[in-house]
Amino acid sequence: MKLGIGIGWRPEIAAEVEALTGIDWVEVVAENLCADHLPDSLVRLRERGVTVVPHGVSLGLGGAERPDAERLAGLAARAELLGTPLVTEHIAFVRAGGPLTASPRLEAGHLLPVPRTWDALEVLCENVAIAQDALPVPLALENIAALVSWPDEELTEGQFLAELVERTGVRLLIDVANLHTNHVNLGEDPAKALDELPVEAIAYVHVAGGVEKNGVWHDTHAHPVTAPVLDVLAELRSRVDPPGVLLERDDAFPPGAELAAELETIRGTLRAAGGPSGARTGTWTETTAPPAPARPGARDRTAVAQTALLSALVAGTPAPEGFDHRRLRVQSRALAAKRADVVAKVAPELPEILGDGYRAAFLDYARSRPMSDGYRRDALHFVERILVHGGLPDPVAQRRLTHWWEDRSGPRPPGRTTRIVRAARAVLAGK
Repeated sequence: MKLGIGIGWRPEIAAEVEALTGIDWVEVVAENLCADHLPDSLVRLRERGVTVVPHGVSLGLGGAERPDAERLAGLAARAELLGTPLVTEHIAFVRAGGPLTASPRLEAGHLLPVPRTWDALEVLCENVAIAQDALPVPLALENIAALVSWPDEELTEGQFLAELVERTGVRLLIDVANLHTNHVNLGEDPAKALDELPVEAIAYVHVAGGVEKNGVWHDTHAHPVTAPVLDVLAELRSRVDPPGVLLERDDAFPPGAELAAELETIRGTLRAAGGPSGARTGTWTETTAPPAPARPGARDRTAVAQTALLSALVAGTPAPEGFDHRRLRVQSRALAAKRADVVAKVAPELPEILGDGYRAAFLDYARSRPMSDGYRRDALHFVERILVHGGLPDPVAQRRLTHWWEDRSGPRPPGRTTRIVRAARAVLAGK
């Protein structure tokens, strides 16, 4: 299906996206949508004939566990609500631990790279088949950007993607910014990856901006698209005419005119790179045969490896053998910073109450408390820690923080935190 040129729809730029001309489709983060109600902006876009594609970020199909049925049902419901031709997710793991390793469950709050091993490939293929069976429309999977690489990998990125497509028939969402990120951070050649993967399986392409700091490329989605990323887009276009190309922007949103200019640059890059004989064409047919089940022990081995890595990143345990310790520290700091930023968005009252001390307090909390149940629960745990460890010196801020926690904690057994908060409330009421 031909999608054309699109842009990532975000609430912060809803009006700007609606005002853009020549937009054929938009992509929306699936988890940011209600399963039974669309924002007015998306309703208006759909009424204009603009296709809306839901893009999931929380399934963790590359993880050792089988996909969560409730998450899959939620993604399916959003696909039905939008009347979309496909849904997309990532080749990544986002959580680890739990029953497979008899250890506490850990959440990354971020997309982490899957080891390119035969074990991990077999687990991913089985998970993809489960997801495909649960979804009402075809699935496409995105390659991710990485700050760290796994030791002793058995396949290149292109080989891994080609095997995935061959075994499952899944479509690909190729992010050219992620290919550039992996070139800078891991030394991987984008052209080689494009040569190795089945470009006819591409459903669409992502283009996004980033920034380089101290020799590390950060895929921020908060900066303009750079020339090297456009060069990778041109490399891809010289091989295939992709059904769709989409500009992503997730933060530091520019005016609508700048978004329009970036879209025009993308169009110009595609025109310049394409030619009458420069690209392959073809129709992709999704396979109906399920992949072979993962070999005995593949899930367990993958679970142990992923848990060890995530624990090193978020819980301060020793780094697994073979990893670059400096890169792990960079990734660990990036995960903690992202947690602080997202918690500030889902609970904006907290940086308002804590003021300039919010970020330092949260990063101190994050060092000793890995995330285990999503960002909203993370915010609640953060406030509990403050209240348990003495609260705030400002009585007004303390009162506001206590009320915030009580309003959101919901019914729960009167554990130590609850007793302390109630005691603090009693003291404040007596003042």
